[in-house]
Amino acid sequence: MIIRQFLTWTQHTSAARRAEAAGALARAYLYGGLGEDVAWEAEAALLALLDDPSSLVRRALAEACAACANAPRTLIVALASDQAEIATLVLARSPVLSDADLVDGVAIGCPATRRAIASRVDLSPAVAGALAEIAEPEALVVLVRNRSAHITTGSLMRMVERHGDVAALREAVLARPYLPLEVRQCVTMRLAESLSAFAVSSGWLTPARSARASREAQERTTLAFCAEAHPIDLARLVAHLKACGQLNAGLLLRAILSGHMAFAEMALADLAGLPARRVAGLMQEASSAAFAALHRKAGLPAVLLPAFSAALSAWREAGQGTTTRAGAGLSRLMIERALTACETMPFAEAQSVMALLSRFEAEAARDEARVLARELAAEAEQTEILRIEREILDAEWREAQRQVIARWDEPERPAVAMAAPAPVEAPLVQARDVEFALPASPLPASPLPASPLPASPLPESDSARTDPVGLILDGLSDSIMAEFQGSRARVHAVTVEVVLDAIPDALIASYRDDRARIAA
Repeated sequence: MIIRQFLTWTQHTSAARRAEAAGALARAYLYGGLGEDVAWEAEAALLALLDDPSSLVRRALAEACAACANAPRTLIVALASDQAEIATLVLARSPVLSDADLVDGVAIGCPATRRAIASRVDLSPAVAGALAEIAEPEALVVLVRNRSAHITTGSLMRMVERHGDVAALREAVLARPYLPLEVRQCVTMRLAESLSAFAVSSGWLTPARSARASREAQERTTLAFCAEAHPIDLARLVAHLKACGQLNAGLLLRAILSGHMAFAEMALADLAGLPARRVAGLMQEASSAAFAALHRKAGLPAVLLPAFSAALSAWREAGQGTTTRAGAGLSRLMIERALTACETMPFAEAQSVMALLSRFEAEAARDEARVLARELAAEAEQTEILRIEREILDAEWREAQRQVIARWDEPERPAVAMAAPAPVEAPLVQARDVEFALPASPLPASPLPASPLPASPLPESDSARTDPVGLILDGLSDSIMAEFQGSRARVHAVTVEVVLDAIPDALIASYRDDRARIAA
């Protein structure tokens, strides 16, 4: 009865009120625990609301039912086929939709609905494969950045094959964890093609030169990926390169000249149809006939056999692995050996090989120059840092020296007792008392000892002294007072000499130079 009244009421109210009521009815059906009879009527009412002319009502239904696993399947499937702003709500979150529903949504949907499907949690490989075949670059970027999506290697390579010229997609694919080597190589190939096309369209390179530069860059990057790869990953990469027609003699020669023997062994084993361990043994043997047989069985050009043999000979002499470097850097020692071996060949046969080896030699020289330049720059930077540190220490030392000299240059100031000022007519004995109680004078500013000043004669008093101290001092003879003044002068001179002897000569010389410059 209540559901019938609800349907009657929705026919005579505004779209906003109907949307609010539809959302409330959907939540009551899903989470309200309605009875069986009422629930059946509520489900029928929800399905009837799908025919509402206002999209606000259907959007309210989608918002209420999108994340609920108990929502009626018929309702969710109908909402998934509605307008894009409504369909995206259920396509992105509803657990009711099956893989078949999602694949169908990918096939008939728009870019917005495909992006919504690509963002689903735990997306299955089947749906990811459908997106890889149909979706636009924006949806593929969302899919690749979805870490919970289960994307196969074939789907990743299909994405790169279709839209590898989109930089955002390449960056998203390369940022994906545990990316297979063949996918990395495929991304590198598309990037090289894009750069080559841009260089040709800008008029910077001719098509032939651009194609060669692109191919060499691909080979260098491919070997860089294989630096510490697992043998299983290497085998898959070699199979991919062979299927794409990129496993050629030039790549194998570059791998040997750069010390990537694991890749070379795997590639020769695949080409010759032999186990990788057997190929490794043939490459390490000193017999040239054994490698020549492997060279022929792998189907490599006979003109490259001297270069391969000479490079392997240099590798064995160097210790079988000591020439291997990080990345894909070429070994100049092995290249020079290969060039020497090709010099005895006829010019017509050795021309192409010599040109290839010369390019390798130039590339190796540039790599060494880059490394040396980086080392020199780092050394210069370290030297500059040390120079700045020395300047800072020197400035701190000069500041400390200036402060010491400033304290020495302060004039001698006798201690003044905090007492009431004496009248002008005070007896002279009080002044003598104060002089007798004075402490030792501080050191003079000059490094040379100053001559003691003669004692000033005491002025005669106009009146007789009556205080005890004054009477005692008046009773002393002039000889005793003179001896006291002389002893004070001698102690002062000895103290100055001891202090000056403790100061380094370099500091005194620096001080004299500074005083001379200031005076000048």
